[in-house]
Amino acid sequence: MRLYQLETFIGTADAGSFSKAGEALHVSSTAVMKQINALEDDVGAKLFIRSPRGLALTDAGKSYYQDAKYMLQYAEDSRMRARNATLSSDRMIRIGSSLMTPCQFLMELWPGIREIDPSLKFRIVNFDNTPENAREILRNLGQNIDVVPGIFDETMLSLRSCSATELVRVPLCVALSIYHPLASKSMLEVEDLYGEELLLMHRNWSRYVDLLRDDLWQNHPQIHITDFDFYNVEVFNRCENENTLLMAIPFWASVHPLLRIIPVNWEYRIPYGLLHSPDPSPTVLHFIDVARKVCGGREL
Repeated sequence: MRLYQLETFIGTADAGSFSKAGEALHVSSTAVMKQINALEDDVGAKLFIRSPRGLALTDAGKSYYQDAKYMLQYAEDSRMRARNATLSSDRMIRIGSSLMTPCQFLMELWPGIREIDPSLKFRIVNFDNTPENAREILRNLGQNIDVVPGIFDETMLSLRSCSATELVRVPLCVALSIYHPLASKSMLEVEDLYGEELLLMHRNWSRYVDLLRDDLWQNHPQIHITDFDFYNVEVFNRCENENTLLMAIPFWASVHPLLRIIPVNWEYRIPYGLLHSPDPSPTVLHFIDVARKVCGGREL
């Protein structure tokens, strides 16, 4: 398996045919087919279903697709680390960013961080928000990525084998379609949710969410709670397509263009901050300390 084979595989999966992949990759369709055949021989499994209508990924192909994207990202990170090694990068903070862990809040803090320590620099490392990536990246913080901004609690940290430093407490809000009857409101009351379906992450994902869940079950049974397993763009699509409600936080406002995130008049909040290695480097520790000072006691 070679990196160019992974690039060809991903390009072919995205294009849906050998000819379209060849056009995008500026090679012949025959060359694409040969690389895919060689990759399937190396993997030991068929990655595509071939039909007159085009190509579709097999179950093995779907699994390999996610891993291939991660391997390419890892290779790119390795290349950047090698390049940065030739620079004065001992003050460089590598910030992991994905659809569900955007860097917006940190970027708002950065002028204050630079004011305290102008030697600090940052590099954003994008990654796909998949369960596999979440486990791998958070378990290995400090290797390719130093910090990831996001929500957390003790259960999450234990499951992901990482640590975190709280910067703020963010409110648990509700995401809904811009066409939903409640979308015109700037603040929701709990009673506004009566008769609605509310998507919540499954029990034991976060005690903060479970506190909200228990309150709704005991005191507001008119709200229909539905569990789901992982935050990604598909659950946001589900929220919009099925006209349901979804528990969200303000920093996810840009995840889906057809959704609004509206606060609810309740007291439920969740810690938001920097996820990092249990044994961060001195530079990362210094960065975390500076971020905390800039953030102060602010609350969203």
